[in-house]
Amino acid sequence: MLNVEEKVVILTGASSGIGEATAKVLANKGAKVVLSARREERLQKLKSEIEKQGGTVEYKVTDVASQQEVEELASFTLDTFGKIDVLINNAGFMPLSYLYEKRVTEWEQMIDVNIKGVLYGIAAVLPYMRTRKQGHIINVSSVAGHIAFPSSAVYSGTKFAVRAITEGLRQEEVENNVRTTIISPGAVDTELVNCISNQEIKKGIEEQIMEFGLPAEAIANSILYAISQPDNIAVNEIIVRPTKQEI
Repeated sequence: MLNVEEKVVILTGASSGIGEATAKVLANKGAKVVLSARREERLQKLKSEIEKQGGTVEYKVTDVASQQEVEELASFTLDTFGKIDVLINNAGFMPLSYLYEKRVTEWEQMIDVNIKGVLYGIAAVLPYMRTRKQGHIINVSSVAGHIAFPSSAVYSGTKFAVRAITEGLRQEEVENNVRTTIISPGAVDTELVNCISNQEIKKGIEEQIMEFGLPAEAIANSILYAISQPDNIAVNEIIVRPTKQEI
C-alpha cells in the first residue's frame, strides 16, 4: 500500500498545470487534499471533478505572496482535517526576460511568489510539524534552479534559492523527522509560459514545449513517489526532464 492514503496535503498553485494534476493523482490514491490558488472558479471546478471520482478535497483561495493568507490556509487545513501531513509549495511565476529589459515589477513578483511564497508556506506548517515530530515539505524548483541561461537570470535565481532553502530546512529538521523534497521539472506543458511578456522568448518556449514538453501528470507522479515512501525514507531531490531536453 502506498504511504499516501488518509494523508492531509496542502497544495499551492492548484488551479492548473502541475498543481491540478497533482491534486487529482493524490486524491485518487486516498489523500485528503486542500487546494489553494487565487482563481476560485478553477478551484471550485477541480474540487467538483475530484469529488465525482470519490476523492476528499477542500479549497481555500490563497495568494502565497501574503504571509497572512498562507497562515490562514494552514489554520483552515487544521480546522477542516485536524492535521497537516504534507505541504507542497507548487505555486510559481516565470516571466522570463533579459536583464537589460529592466522588468523590475516582474522580478519583484517572482521573488514574492517563488521565494517568499515558499518561505511563508514553510513558516505556516513547520511549528506544527516540529511539535508532531513528523511531516513532509515538498518545494517545486526547476531545472532552471540547476543552470541559468539567457533570459532566466532572475527566475533561475529564485529557483536556486528554493533548492538552497530546502536543503537548509532538511539539515535543520533531521531530528524532528520532517522530510523534504525538491522537485525540479524540465519543460512541462502548463500555463506557466503565459506569464512571459517578451514575445520572442515566449514563442521559443512554446515551440520547445510543443516539440517535447512533458504532461503535468509526469511531475504529479514524481510528487506521488516522494510522498509514498515509508516515513524513514526521504527522497530529497528529483529532476524530471523530457528525454529530448538538453539543458
